[in-house]
Amino acid sequence: MLVDLARQEAVIWRNRALLLFDRVAMPVAVCDVYGAVLLANPAMAAECGTTPGQLRGRDVLELFSPREATQVERIAEALRLRHRSRYQVSVRWRAPGGAERYGELTADPVSDTVEETPALLVMLRMDGEHETRGTPPAERVTPAEARILALLAAGATTARAARETGLTTDGVTYHLRRLSSRWHAANRTELVARAYTLGVLAPGVWPPEVSAAEPE
Repeated sequence: MLVDLARQEAVIWRNRALLLFDRVAMPVAVCDVYGAVLLANPAMAAECGTTPGQLRGRDVLELFSPREATQVERIAEALRLRHRSRYQVSVRWRAPGGAERYGELTADPVSDTVEETPALLVMLRMDGEHETRGTPPAERVTPAEARILALLAAGATTARAARETGLTTDGVTYHLRRLSSRWHAANRTELVARAYTLGVLAPGVWPPEVSAAEPE
């Protein structure tokens, strides 16, 4: 009987929390440690021109582009080491009306115990926006992502890519997961093919090299 009452009370409080979450005016989302959206409120979905349900599973850094890639790499490494600080990333994104906005994502690791892999409570603050005309520039990969793609194209394993780039194997996997989500690639072979198609890797060159159009 006491167990049933405890479960009923937990459900009641969960429903209240979700109701409050939906009513918060600030764009808020809950993500896993890799940045995949688990839950988003209507304000966050409105910034992306969609519904909360459609955001589930999307990479938050695909929706909001970091203005400095090194910020993300430092945060990802800190999270893998289970550091529990508040993290901030300067981002830009395109509003549903076409204006380019810029602001800051704040991520707070949250979990029931310190041993558990934390989820991320992500909040978005807008600093400003400006109108842009014409087609937005093509998305560019980070230098680390480009280097990993070149190594994969040459047949490198995750372990070798980690040694060559100075990242951990988890760091390499993190970048590959982001690229796969962004390009909707099913496997590493498809990732490499997309890299050549998008001009990230220079065609007709062996061993594979990053295109001159990409940052070194």
